[in-house]
Amino acid sequence: MTAKRLTTPTDTLRLTKLGRAAAPGRTLETFPNHHRGRDTVITLVTDEFTTLGPVNRQPDFATLTVEYVPDRHIVESKSFKLYLQSFRNEETFYEHAVNVILDDLVAALKPRRCRVTAAYAVRGGIAMTVETEWRKR
Repeated sequence: MTAKRLTTPTDTLRLTKLGRAAAPGRTLETFPNHHRGRDTVITLVTDEFTTLGPVNRQPDFATLTVEYVPDRHIVESKSFKLYLQSFRNEETFYEHAVNVILDDLVAALKPRRCRVTAAYAVRGGIAMTVETEWRKR
């Protein structure tokens, strides 16, 4: 029986945030996917995603869900958390934030597919969900 490929010491060499104090920033760190022959679906969910409205600067809260099938790389979760925290003081429309997150994930991971969904809290009596998706061709 062949041993399963688990995390190796070289997998963590490029990780600078994991296990250390780190400030929010727009850097996404990755580690190798040892199981590229499978369509492993990875889902990341947070109910702490926040941006500011571009006109009134009031906070907008969302439950953000990222679902992706990795190819060569998997996002390291602490760097993803710090990445999302970097949006807290950004004045932006919902649609722009969600598309920037998708673009940054695709650039860092080059996944087989990726979907970003943000379900925003009610504002002015209207709840809004924004979803965008990318697929490798």
